Amino acid sequence: MKKIDKGIAFITQNLSMFRCLVDNEPYDHVSGHSLVCPQGHQLDLNKKGSINFLNKAVNTEYDDSMLASRRKVLTAGLFDGIVQAVNAELPTTAQRILDVGTGEGTPLQRLLALRNQSDTAIGFDISKAGVNLATQLDTDAFFAVADLANLPFTNESFDSIVEFFSPSAYEEFKRVLKPGGTLVKVVPASGYLHQLREMLYPMDSPKHTYQNDKVVQRFMENYPTATQHEISYDWVIPADLYVDLLHMTPLHWGARPETQAMAEATPLTKVTVNVVIMTVQN
Repeated sequence: MKKIDKGIAFITQNLSMFRCLVDNEPYDHVSGHSLVCPQGHQLDLNKKGSINFLNKAVNTEYDDSMLASRRKVLTAGLFDGIVQAVNAELPTTAQRILDVGTGEGTPLQRLLALRNQSDTAIGFDISKAGVNLATQLDTDAFFAVADLANLPFTNESFDSIVEFFSPSAYEEFKRVLKPGGTLVKVVPASGYLHQLREMLYPMDSPKHTYQNDKVVQRFMENYPTATQHEISYDWVIPADLYVDLLHMTPLHWGARPETQAMAEATPLTKVTVNVVIMTVQN
């Protein structure tokens, strides 16, 4: 089946989950390769089987090269421990899952494969390049380009929301998550990739260390009954992926060119994955 036909099949089967962002009404039918709302507004699926819900292109710092490096490293297993921990927080029954800021899609793909359930999953990102890469994955998930602050999904359309290092829009989450639904948010902890951070930034730089206090506090303000726990593990870096690891995170964006060159010439053998996982029922 062609990707566009697979996308149409997903949309047709899950039509009630999508809303038109012009008049905020649910789409009510599919015509050819287009979603159509009662007022006649329509959006076309592209050949990759995804939809772009944005009115205009958005420039992000996650370029093709960075996303390609991220795909390589995540496929090699950097986030596998995180994905396993997120899966442990989700109900074991089949879920409608929304992956916020899906990027190039590997964490969602790994999560669905681990669950081995009849889940219905949508991953979205503001990065068109990320979504285009996500559509290449072997998964039944549907991918879309969308704005976190104005989600193209109907009220109470998801059983679970997962976030792997993504920004949040809590009012939108509360709108699209069913009562009793599960939200799982993953944020970096102080030890996350600290070996790279310490190589790229001197001790007197504010980027030499990292604290997630403000992010955690804001989550807890929105969800006072949430639970949180920290996980940490060392990941052995495949020798041929070390430079990709350096380039897959925003850590290298602000580093001086000579420091980046030094880091590339000084391979590490392992790196620490250290995150906080916060979970709440809506």
